Amino acid sequence: MTSRFDHVENRKGTNSMKWDGVDKLYGGNDLWPMWVADMDFKAPSEVITAVQKEVNRGIFGYPIRSASVDSAVQSWLKRRFSWEIDTEHLVYTSGVVPAIAQLIKRFTEPGDKVIIQPPVYYPFFKVVTNQERQLIENPLVYDGIHYRMDFDHLKSVIDEKTKILLLCSPHNPVGRVWTISELEQLAEICIEHDLLVISDEIHSDMVFKGHRHVPTASLSDEMKQRTITCMAPSKTFNLAGLQTSYTIISNPTLRRQFKNYLSGEFLNMFHSIGAVAMEAAYNEGEEWLEEFLHYLHENVRYVTSYVREHMPKIKVIQPEGTYLLWMDCTELGMTAQERKDWLTNQAKVALSNGIVFGKEGEPFERMNLACSRESVIEGLTRLKKAYDELS
Repeated sequence: MTSRFDHVENRKGTNSMKWDGVDKLYGGNDLWPMWVADMDFKAPSEVITAVQKEVNRGIFGYPIRSASVDSAVQSWLKRRFSWEIDTEHLVYTSGVVPAIAQLIKRFTEPGDKVIIQPPVYYPFFKVVTNQERQLIENPLVYDGIHYRMDFDHLKSVIDEKTKILLLCSPHNPVGRVWTISELEQLAEICIEHDLLVISDEIHSDMVFKGHRHVPTASLSDEMKQRTITCMAPSKTFNLAGLQTSYTIISNPTLRRQFKNYLSGEFLNMFHSIGAVAMEAAYNEGEEWLEEFLHYLHENVRYVTSYVREHMPKIKVIQPEGTYLLWMDCTELGMTAQERKDWLTNQAKVALSNGIVFGKEGEPFERMNLACSRESVIEGLTRLKKAYDELS
């Protein structure tokens, strides 16, 4: 049966970073873009209708905070994660990464240490070092099939200068959805060492069957008081260009301090159209999301089977969440740069080179599967042709 997600949108010539920026960024030509975490699908029709209605009003003045948007977020979190929050705990921001940067600025001093867990979403590196904070790495452990956190190593790198642990949950790029047991072990360490946890949960809506996203702040009252959760509808519903996100801060002191900081930096405004889109997505986009998750799962199955049959030197790491596929290319015997050159010049496919996620990602590539099956097949066909030419 045909899915709405089978429809191919022509995004070339729309000022799309994914499609119009890829050749220049990668130094190639006619590249097939399967890199940046950006969907090729239209947002739910309910979102488009709500946005069009707002645009037709024709007035784009300063907005105030909307109780209906608050309620939409609150209801979404309760329905999807059984997580009940007070709407007063919401602080709206202009993107998850900008929010993380501002949180680090507000709750640390230059020279303080912030922990990340590579291979991890590449802005995590600069969002720390750009603020003149010390970056501390607690690498994930990879056993050839699966990733896990290294709790013993984590405890060994914490000292009196360590203030924040920056968590990616679900994890981009390795696709882990952390279990409640893993999160509880992490929480125990953070409580013992009095760490503030900034939990980037932007991929929380995209979890495969058999796995469940657990908000870090929902683990216990103690974690609720020391966790700042960053979320957005942007990955879920393809709304990234609307720069609309939110943090959930239950601790009243932290919340007041962060709100005052944003106000002082004149960063306390939000995108009026983005708020409309978010409200419609959370209130009316659930059916669309469930259909997307099914389609995504089938994309993962297709790619896994195809790669196993036609390109056996590449190993697909089975994702538990996100629409990003992490692929181990160790057996190709190339350096990260050699592999990038091969993909750009021979395969004509743009993937996210694993080295940007940290040195642990050097032999990997990340593939974006939030696209039509036709687009997936085109990318795989190009890859296979170049792969066959290697031997």
